[in-house]
Amino acid sequence: MNPDVAVDLSIWELFKNAHIVVQLVIVGLLAASVWSWAIIIEKLFLFSKARKETDKFEQVFWSGQSLDELYQALAQRRNVGMAALFVAAMREWKRSTERESGEAATRPMPGVQLRVEKVMDVTISREVERLERRLTFLATVGSTAPFVGLFGTVWGIMTSFQAIATTKNTSLAVVAPGIAEALFATALGLLAAIPAVIFYNKFNAEVGRHAARLESFADEFSAILSRQIDKSM
Repeated sequence: MNPDVAVDLSIWELFKNAHIVVQLVIVGLLAASVWSWAIIIEKLFLFSKARKETDKFEQVFWSGQSLDELYQALAQRRNVGMAALFVAAMREWKRSTERESGEAATRPMPGVQLRVEKVMDVTISREVERLERRLTFLATVGSTAPFVGLFGTVWGIMTSFQAIATTKNTSLAVVAPGIAEALFATALGLLAAIPAVIFYNKFNAEVGRHAARLESFADEFSAILSRQIDKSM
């Protein structure tokens, strides 16, 4: 190969002329990056919506409105987050008190608070699971993409050495394509991994904060129910 001939190192030419293994690495990393950004955007909207709905519910809950009225207003809707926690707790409370009242109207209601607390624990677990959905993919991309890119890099370097051995020429025109495609694979690996790691950590922290708010509300609501039980005894 004439060393004076210009070498086209555009991204498309690098991909088109790359070894099939490097091409598969590049396609896989691009797909992982696109899917990661789709998850990131979806989660940004999800957590923003969860914060707003939680703030709105807390404002209504602590406004002094009757719990029965609030329950009736929310019971027919599809609720998530703190509203779902409240509805699940109130539903179990009403079922338990109605059952106990039917058996003996004046008898204390043993176990009601424990059942309500169990229902709230299950609801919190489901909410956390909903928020954490697909975060594992971000963690996987963040931890594996650099190594996949490194694999493409190693393969590109091997291609360069093979080209040198075949042509017995160490000119830039011979070495550059293999080196460029190797570095391209590395860059794509980092491009996929860095946002995935950053947003995985961010969303993990968001899940923790949201779960803490739900648990605090569950404790406060449990205290309210405890006072109601004491009054009925």
